[in-house]
Amino acid sequence: MSFFDSVRHPKKIYRLGIIASQAFSISNFRGPLVGEMVRRGVIVYALAPDYDDAKRAAVAALGAIPIDSSMSRTGMNPVRDALDMCRLAVQLRGLRLDATLAYFIKPVIYGTLAARLAGVPKRFAMIEGAGYVFTDSDKTSLRRHVLRTLVTQLYRLSLSQTQRVFMLNRDDEKLFVESAMVAATKVRLIDGIGLDLDYYHVVPPVLQPFCFILVARLLREKGIYDYVDAARRVKAVHPDARFLLLGHVDLNPGSIPEAEVQAWVTEGVVEWPGQVADVRDWIAQASVFVLPSYREGLPRSTQEAMAMGRPIITTDVPGCRETVIDGVNGFMVPVRNPEVLAQAMLRFIEQPSLMPPMGAESRRMTEEKFDVHKINAQILTAMGI
Repeated sequence: MSFFDSVRHPKKIYRLGIIASQAFSISNFRGPLVGEMVRRGVIVYALAPDYDDAKRAAVAALGAIPIDSSMSRTGMNPVRDALDMCRLAVQLRGLRLDATLAYFIKPVIYGTLAARLAGVPKRFAMIEGAGYVFTDSDKTSLRRHVLRTLVTQLYRLSLSQTQRVFMLNRDDEKLFVESAMVAATKVRLIDGIGLDLDYYHVVPPVLQPFCFILVARLLREKGIYDYVDAARRVKAVHPDARFLLLGHVDLNPGSIPEAEVQAWVTEGVVEWPGQVADVRDWIAQASVFVLPSYREGLPRSTQEAMAMGRPIITTDVPGCRETVIDGVNGFMVPVRNPEVLAQAMLRFIEQPSLMPPMGAESRRMTEEKFDVHKINAQILTAMGI
């Protein structure tokens, strides 16, 4: 029997490490979950590579203990990733953890393997979306094919070392199970990471001038080019219509150059505030939320807009189709089709009476499916906390 097989598996989790590649996500997106763990008596260590004073304070305010770790968020450097994994394993062993919860691709892969090396008894992972390498492209490159093969193998290795894997939509579950990246018995399907619905209030939509909003990282795979193309088509008929584009230029290979975004602003087709501190202020200015993405886990930005009573236009793809019942709380359009996207936008402008019942249905759906307290209860029960 190996050392790892002889490690005691505690019935109760007393000390847990959350492994992330972005510190802000721990307080911004995992705050209610971390807070509930702490309230249940768990000592939570929050490991991330990019803490500053503000992020450290935000995590500490939740009752968790911020820990600096070494992990690059993007890129594939096998030597660096292996060294980071070994350093992390040493850290985790020193913390004497009962369990880890990793999310985002590198933490799931290397964080889970580090936890296994460190002898952490229970290891959990959350797959928030299949990601760049599994997003179907109209022109899949050799590089993406090679990367997909490599990531598939790494997922198989790391997820084999988990007790439970949380996933956000059935399409991702099907992809991972059929590709043998995870055993079906380990998967627990949840409705996203959830929203604190007391934080988001319904605000009447702005109709003069009519305003569309897209909130996402500025990646090709988010359908940014389709949004801009559709905006041009709509503005040719309704030049006063506004098109907000919120989000930052990313390090991802699919990132759109900042100069190109600035050119759209100069052209007058979109307004680009960049990444904002409080998305609620901007959703409040909007009439309709738009996300023409090529694939998602279960987009939080769409849920935020739904919680504030906005109709949704999104694409019929994994993750997005979970947020819209076509004709009920918005419209679902074909992927990579700016012409049909523009038609859906024009329909709202020309039939504003559609908006109140669709916006109300969006809020109802968030209360039914995306309440963070309901979702956290499912996660913690599955983890045995």
